[in-house]
Amino acid sequence: MKDFRAFRVHLDGDRSVARLERLRLDELSAGDVVIRAAWSGINYKDALAATGKGRILRRYPLVAGVDVAGTVESSADPRFRPGDAVVACGCGLSETHDGGFSEYARLPADFLNPLPPGLSLREAMAIGTAGFTAAYALHRMEQNGQHPGLGPIAVTGATGGVGSVAIDIFSRQGYRVTALTHKPGAEQYLRSLGASAVQVLDGTALGTRPLEKAVWGGAVDNLGGSVLAWLTRSVVPLGNIASIGLAAGPQLETTVMPFILRGVSLLGISSGDVPRELRIALWQRLGADLKPAHLERIIDREVDLDGLPACFDAYIDGRVTGRTLVRLG
Repeated sequence: MKDFRAFRVHLDGDRSVARLERLRLDELSAGDVVIRAAWSGINYKDALAATGKGRILRRYPLVAGVDVAGTVESSADPRFRPGDAVVACGCGLSETHDGGFSEYARLPADFLNPLPPGLSLREAMAIGTAGFTAAYALHRMEQNGQHPGLGPIAVTGATGGVGSVAIDIFSRQGYRVTALTHKPGAEQYLRSLGASAVQVLDGTALGTRPLEKAVWGGAVDNLGGSVLAWLTRSVVPLGNIASIGLAAGPQLETTVMPFILRGVSLLGISSGDVPRELRIALWQRLGADLKPAHLERIIDREVDLDGLPACFDAYIDGRVTGRTLVRLG
């Protein structure tokens, strides 16, 4: 196979340096399946890795990109054959293993999920890790007793990839969703995804009491920090909070009172560690009953590898709405 293009992150002294370069297949991390990549998508973790604003990579150099979808070129594993359409998200991509911002990927077969019926490769990457994480949050919450009768679901970081898909799929499952955002101009977009209400977050209105008025049936939180602490104090008895991100900070200052007096559950959502059987099942649902109804609205733009480097600062600065797709094929 001739060489191909990839977006690779190096360590130069104590700082990360990312660039487009040409690689050979034998320069990629080991794997028993070679994929001709078609699409990827940008996630907040990708921006952290590419800019060096977060130490996502555990070794260098690595191809960036936690998502990839494409067709099998060759396989040493009997579960996959040339021509099979496959998806890979998380599983250590762009952390310990070369990732998806590449025209070809070489991956362990256990990283791969068959493309589910009901999704194209492009649609799978419009969902990507962000949408898979939202689906996993719904799964975890409902496993723990969440149901629409408990009340509205608060979604923070609502205009981002996880938030956008969460609004779509939770509302599709019969939940009333309130989108919480710092962007006053985003209401039309958020309502178009299925939000029944939009609330602009104001830090001065979060309160300081150990227990606030219980208004949320549950929550999907992408922010952390003071907002997550407030959610713990304002979710109804037996409600669940899915903790996904830390865009507002990793600290959590709260008390045990919401947990021992209201039975609130704080569920950690680590989508990269989902067992393969459950990953496949959730992707099947994302092609069926959990398929977002508004994917084309959620897709904000498409870029190719040349356009990739210019995208990351907007993620770091919180200026992103929806999902950015990366054309690889």
